[in-house]
Amino acid sequence: MIAATPKERLMKVLLAPRVSEKSTFIGEKHNQYVFRVAADATKPEIKAAVELMFKTKVKSVQVTNVRGKEKRFGRYVGYRRQWKKAYVSLAQGQEISFQAPE
Repeated sequence: MIAATPKERLMKVLLAPRVSEKSTFIGEKHNQYVFRVAADATKPEIKAAVELMFKTKVKSVQVTNVRGKEKRFGRYVGYRRQWKKAYVSLAQGQEISFQAPE
C-alpha cells in the first residue's frame, strides 16, 4: 500500500495536457486523455493527481518515456530533453473539461 501523497506534490505531477491530432483521436475513441507529467511521477501519483484536479474517476494509467530528438547545430549534435507522457483512461461516463468555469 502506498502512503498518502501530499496535495502539494500532486499539484506538481501534471505539467500540461498534450493536444495533438493523435491525442484527440485517442480521446474520442477510447475516452483517454494525454498529459505531460513530471519525470519522476508514478502511476498512482498520476491517478491521484487527475482525480484531485479534475474531480473524475480514473480507470487506468499508462506511462511512456519520450526520448529527446537529436538536433544538429552545424557540425555539433545536441538532444532535446527527455520527458514523460501519461495516457489516462477515465471510467465510463466521466470526462475532463479543460475550460475554466464561468
